[in-house]
Amino acid sequence: MAAPTLTFPSGFIWGASTAAHQIEGNNVSSDWWAREQNPNSDLKEPSGDASDSYNRYEEDIKLLADAGLTMYRFSIEWARIEPEEGFFSPAQRLHYRRMIDVCHKYGVEPMVTLNHMTLPLWFAKEGGWLRDDSTDLFGRYVEYLLPILQDVHWICTINEPNMVALTRGGTVGSDFVASSLPAPDPVISANLVKAHKKARQVLAALPDAKTGWTIACQAFHAAPGCEQEMLEYQYPREDYFTEAGAGDDFIGVQAYLRTFIGKDGPLPVADDAERTLTGWEYFPPAIGIATRHTWEVGKHTPLFVTENGLATNDDTRRVDYTFDALGGLREAMEEGIDVRGYLHWSLLDNYEWGSFKPTFGLIAWDPETFERRPKPSLSWLGECSRTQQVVHPYR
Repeated sequence: MAAPTLTFPSGFIWGASTAAHQIEGNNVSSDWWAREQNPNSDLKEPSGDASDSYNRYEEDIKLLADAGLTMYRFSIEWARIEPEEGFFSPAQRLHYRRMIDVCHKYGVEPMVTLNHMTLPLWFAKEGGWLRDDSTDLFGRYVEYLLPILQDVHWICTINEPNMVALTRGGTVGSDFVASSLPAPDPVISANLVKAHKKARQVLAALPDAKTGWTIACQAFHAAPGCEQEMLEYQYPREDYFTEAGAGDDFIGVQAYLRTFIGKDGPLPVADDAERTLTGWEYFPPAIGIATRHTWEVGKHTPLFVTENGLATNDDTRRVDYTFDALGGLREAMEEGIDVRGYLHWSLLDNYEWGSFKPTFGLIAWDPETFERRPKPSLSWLGECSRTQQVVHPYR
């Protein structure tokens, strides 16, 4: 039996996401660059030139637009804008303005993320989000960006603050498992909420901007008899941050997998489960589950799927995963949940926090020449955007 056709409402937005450090290359003033270059680094490989999208962003945006996608979510790198405390670079600010202009040139709506995991090294060295003045410093950075954001309608303040708090202000590696992470730092958690609210206050000077932040959703499941343990585990790691976003213009939902919680915390992935290149369980229903949960905890704040995808070398499996994920998302929307759009992670194969091996991209590239190699999944998702119809090409 052929897979059903999924129909999405008129005006539903389709696109893809990236993050600056993961695709730009040579982000030399950041905490992550320092971690990568440390002779005793715990990472498998450095980011180096990454996919050189710092120089090739127009080609990347054009590929997205030509496929039929209409939104590009990318991040501004704080470490480039303010490489030393109090020194702001007009040239780097203009670089990101040019990215916005190129989006408009090709008919693409930019969604701009102001902080995606990495930090300026000077900020991180002095405690990062533990600093008493972290909110003021982040607010100052956002104020500096206001002149280039005048015609940007969608802005994410901070990406996955719950993961930032879980990693104590650092960034998790590509092969993380939930059970390896400590409890979130309560000071960092509180400061991130303050920084988000401060950023939204600053961005209120832009009357047409819709602002929010994005949450890493684990689609938590309780092992039998462990419902209370799951709720206690979930609240500081996810729901605390979703509650803080309630009433914003939108909340970004980012989901890839599920996590079972037992009496002593997260349980390992079942031995017989299909795994992705990150070691996560292959679980397309995650986005539908996360959407429903975020809708309830976020008090019916509009949602936007800002990340969802699969780390795989098999592009047909990427289409399988995405089709089934979109099926779960559509079911949630039919229940009355307000979801504005779907952004695939990621536009490009990228640096997944320590390794280039987990390939999430709709576009591959040559590591020597940086030649872009679009995958069939890019044109497939673009056709979904053009028609608002999702048809599985292989079933």
